[in-house]
Formats: sequence, structure tokens, C-alpha cells
Amino acid sequence: MSAKKMLTLTLVLFSLALFADSPKYIILFIGDGLSTPQRMIAEEFALKTGHGPLTINHLPNHATTRTVSANSLVTDSAASGTAIACGEKTNNGRIGMGPALEVLESVAEVARDQGRKVGIVTSVTMNHATPASFYGHRPNRGQSYDLGLDMIASKFDFFAGGGVSKRDDQKAAAYKGDIYKLAEEAGYTVIDGDQAKIRSLTPGDGKKVMAFGAPGALPYAIDMPAEDLTLADYTKKALEMLDNPKGFFLMVEGGSIDWAGHSNEAATNLREVLAFDNAVRVGMDFAKNHPDETLIVVTGDHETGGMTMGFAGTGYALYVERLANQRCSTGRFTTILKTAQKESPEFGFEDAKLLLAENYGFVFDDDKSPLFVRDGDMDELKKAFDAGKLPDAARRLISAKSGVGWTSGAHTGLPVLTTSFGKGADRFTGLIENTDISRKLKALLREE
Repeated sequence: MSAKKMLTLTLVLFSLALFADSPKYIILFIGDGLSTPQRMIAEEFALKTGHGPLTINHLPNHATTRTVSANSLVTDSAASGTAIACGEKTNNGRIGMGPALEVLESVAEVARDQGRKVGIVTSVTMNHATPASFYGHRPNRGQSYDLGLDMIASKFDFFAGGGVSKRDDQKAAAYKGDIYKLAEEAGYTVIDGDQAKIRSLTPGDGKKVMAFGAPGALPYAIDMPAEDLTLADYTKKALEMLDNPKGFFLMVEGGSIDWAGHSNEAATNLREVLAFDNAVRVGMDFAKNHPDETLIVVTGDHETGGMTMGFAGTGYALYVERLANQRCSTGRFTTILKTAQKESPEFGFEDAKLLLAENYGFVFDDDKSPLFVRDGDMDELKKAFDAGKLPDAARRLISAKSGVGWTSGAHTGLPVLTTSFGKGADRFTGLIENTDISRKLKALLREE
């Protein structure tokens, strides 16, 4: 064999080795506000309520992931979303732009430019910070309408889940019309709230799709009607719509974990983690049907609420199974309470106790019950009722009785856990930065 042929063969073999781990399908799951406490408490809750172990906690590769932003030890979702999407640290509030307002390229855009299909799924609004970080480029996350324009301009193939906030904001400086109408003019099939139409979507017509199941965020999992599409359903539909010979990149966000963390709602938070885990299970089913072709990465953008496995009132015990007695979110309970008060002018605290028993499982007549409300707690509930703050008192009491503590109503600087499975997953191990996720994914896409 000539030296020239030997060199050519060597280069070919080197190229094959270099790209041997490149997956055809990449699915990135981001739990907004999801850190180790949320994962571990949800695991206990799942095991004690029959859900079984969480898929997200039992993927084979683990990495502890730092979340610090360019200008703060405690990041917001815009900076962390941008770090995960684009591979660069930025200031809090930035979307797809660096500290000096330089435009950054996201892994989703890299995949699109390679000819792969791209999808974005979220349980909150589509132009919220985390999903927007994969297609948007704005100095301020509050530029909701402008981010809607960026969504259209991205030419991504599939958007699904929560709708676009401020979609017809006529006060926006760049206002051009209703985002949904502009998307249709750009060639998108737009479904606004018709879940039956979303269910009936099939691939193959060549059109790009925006499938929004709600005007804003999807309902919390704890409040969601049984017939509604879940985050797992949207994930499954995305996989159906995106599957093609060239492969795809899909980002799925469980965004409401963060919102329940901000309001310190333990039961609502854990059910959001379970809903997120169900979506990851759908991804794993896809991976099992496409062995040696799929990479799944699961991470969080930051921790929210300072959630802890332990509360002084319960000592060293954790009773997360008690949270299964809560039937609705604090917001939903607020509506129930206000409706009852409006319908009955004589509505008093004794009536409210019936609603607390029905919606939180609190017990007022059996001191042997783990959810028995003792005199001190009763006094607090009564004071809260008189002050118009009963829902907040109820969420605090159910957390305390379950052994779940909270230190903040905001984000914290805790690292998050990144877990992964599939082709190239062994690259996501050790102590890493959130920027490493995008950089490693881009490398796997052969762009670095």
C-alpha cells in the first residue's frame, strides 16, 4: 500500500473513531428548580406511594453540576438556561447572549444547522426563560413578545406544551402582530388549546408545528384534569413528530417544579418531579427502541426554595407519604376557599376546616392521626383564616408534618445533579459546570 493510501486510510479510521460516540438522537431534559433535594425527596415519596423508583435517579452516569452565573453565585433561569443551551456563562436575565450582549449559539441551533430536526417541549410558557434560551437572543428575559418572534425565526420543527405569553403585546417596541398568526404566515401549523388536534398530529406532512395545550402554562400535575395532555404526552408526541433519518435534538422542560419551589409547596413540587420523571420514562422507552443511537441527559438549571429532607418538628423522621393526602395546589385551594366564601356569606372557620380536611387530609377529631391538628397549629390556622392567609398556613403545616423544610422563596446556589444514559453518556461525569453540558453536546454533534 502506498504512503498516500495509508495516510488516507489512517484519516478515515481516525474520523470514524472521533465520531464513534455521536448519537443520532439527543434528548435533553431540564427540571427547572430541580436539584438533589427535589430528586431525593421525590424518590422517597414515589417509593412510599407506589410510583416506584425515579428513572432520573437511576441513569448510569452522574455529574455534580455547578450553576453559578457570570455575575452571581445564585443564578436565575435565564443565565442557567443560556449556560446549558449555549455553553457560556452570562449575567442573570440574559437570554442567549453573553455578558457583553454578544449573541451565543445554542446546541439546538447547531443541530438545526446540521439538518437535524429540533423540538422544544415545556410545561410552562414557551417563551419562558429556559425554553427561550435554546432559540432566543435578548438582553432581558422579560422581552416576552420579542422572544416569541425569535421562536418563529428559529425555524425549529416542533414546539409543544404551554403557550406563548404576551403573544399579542401591542406595547412591545417590535410589535408586528399576534405571534400565532405570524407563525402561521411563516409556515407553521399552530394549534391553540385544542388537545384533540394535538393528539391526532402525525408526522410526514413536512410542516413545522406549534402545539400549545393551554394559553399559558399547563396546570400543575396535582390539579390537572385526567383527560389533559401531560408533559409525558407532549414528549411522546414530540418524539413521534421528530423521528427521521437524520436524527434530532429535543429539549423537554419540567418548568413548574420551579414555581412550586418558589411558593414552598411540597406536595405540588413532588408531583411535578414525578410528572417530569414520567416524561423521562417516555424518552427511555424511545432509547430502548433505538439502542446505540440515543443519548439522554437529565439536569436541572438551579435549586429553588432551599428544600430540605428534614424539619425540626419531626426530628430525624421524614413522612413524605403524608403529602399524598394533599389533593390540590395552594392556588387551587385559594380558589376553592374564595368560591365557598362568596357562595355563603356566613362562611366561617368551622366551614374552612371541612375544606382543609378534604383538600389536605388534616384531621381535627382524632389525636392519633399523623395529620391531627393540635392546639398550637389550630391557633395558627385560625389566625391565618382571619387574616385571609389560610392557604399559606395550610401549605406550611403540611410540609412541617411531613418533615420537609424550606429555607427560601427564591433560588439557591446549590449544585444540581446531571444524570445520563446512552451513546456518549460517559462524558457527563464528575464535577462539571452547567456550560459543560452544551459544550459536550456540541462536541457530540461534531461541531467542536
